[in-house]
Amino acid sequence: MYGFGPIAAAVSLLSAVLAALTAFLTPLVGGIAAGAAVVTLTILVRLLLLPLGVAQVRAEKARARLAPRLAELTAEYRNDPARLVDEQRRVYAEAGTSPLAGCLPSLAQTPVLICVYGLFTGAAVADEPLLAHTFGGVELGATLGAGADGTLVAPVFALLLALLALVAWANRRYLTLPAMGDARSPVAGAVSWIGFTPVVMAAFVPLAAGLYLATTTAWTLGERLLLRRLLS
Repeated sequence: MYGFGPIAAAVSLLSAVLAALTAFLTPLVGGIAAGAAVVTLTILVRLLLLPLGVAQVRAEKARARLAPRLAELTAEYRNDPARLVDEQRRVYAEAGTSPLAGCLPSLAQTPVLICVYGLFTGAAVADEPLLAHTFGGVELGATLGAGADGTLVAPVFALLLALLALVAWANRRYLTLPAMGDARSPVAGAVSWIGFTPVVMAAFVPLAAGLYLATTTAWTLGERLLLRRLLS
């Protein structure tokens, strides 16, 4: 996948930006410059993707407004699937949206986030030099069980995993469960824990990728909460 021309070019560009950010931040923050560059690059990418986040939240709000009407149509035409589909299409068309409106922004973000993640895991750029830099005394290319100095690796990863767990809890508490409503099923309740997946991933990927996961999940939480308040 990372050998595909456009993706390889995007990763090379991100790698160059990451190197420039590290050089720029070194006089300001010293030894944590490379880690700070990872966080900064992640934020810059998310800022570029902000219009897609706005579109996604607007689509979610549109679906929420249409939900009562769609429920009425389901009850009215449950024995006539073809008519039900036609009526649902009409409702979406009148509202100027579609059932896929919230999915398309997410899909559009995927290639960019794949490139960023590949860069920070070293999968996209062989022997990525910045992964040899340290953050909190730990190489950015180190994993929880493969650091050069275990006494330093464990505390840094413990703090990172704790931060990811806190963000995942807040995301479940303030976004996922409220969206499900009071009628959520046991299966839906179990699915709501999927947001903790980044916590598990961070225990196995390089520290650079863990910093990326922490930054992007925290950004997503803040972005969603803010946009849901600001957008009508």
